[in-house]
Amino acid sequence: MTTKSVLERATTNTELDGVAADIGLLIIRVAFGGLMAVHGAQKLFGWFKGPGSEANAAGFDSMGYNPGKVFGNLAGLCELGGGLLLALGLLTPLAAAIVLGTMINAINALWSLGLFGENTYEMPLLFAVVAAGFAFTGPGKFSLDHGRPWAQRGFAVGAAAIVLAVIAAVITLILKWVI
Repeated sequence: MTTKSVLERATTNTELDGVAADIGLLIIRVAFGGLMAVHGAQKLFGWFKGPGSEANAAGFDSMGYNPGKVFGNLAGLCELGGGLLLALGLLTPLAAAIVLGTMINAINALWSLGLFGENTYEMPLLFAVVAAGFAFTGPGKFSLDHGRPWAQRGFAVGAAAIVLAVIAAVITLILKWVI
C-alpha cells in the first residue's frame, strides 16, 4: 500500500458525498429548530421547566414590553412556530425571518448585560446567526420544502428574509417604546 493509494481512497467520492451537506443541514436544522421550539413552549406552556404564560408576561412587563402578555405570547409563538418550521424545513426563509426578528428583540432586551455571563445576549446572538444562515442556505434536500414550488434559497431570498426580520424587529421595538 502506497501513500498515493491511501490518498485516493480517502478522496473517493461515494453516492453519499452528494448529500453530505444536506445531511449536515438536516442535523443542524432539526437540533436548532427543536431548541427554538422548546424555548417557545417554555414561554407559552411552562413545559421543559419554563416559566409559563403568566410568569413570562411578568418578565416581559419588567423588560418594558407592555403589555407583557401580548409581547410575551408573541415571542413564545414566534419561537415555537419558527422553530418548528425550521425543524421541518417548511417555509424556511420565512421561518428564519421569524426567528431572527425575535432574536433581534431578545438581543436588544439583554444588551445592557453584555455578551458573556449569565442571562446575556450570547444565546440570542447565536440563534440569530444560525437563523440568518438558514435564510441563505435553505433547508437542504431532507425537508418539507424540497421540490416544492415555493422553495427558494440564495442571496436574494436570504437578503429579503433578513430585511423582513429587521423590519419586524424594529416595528416591535417601536411598539415597545411607544406603548
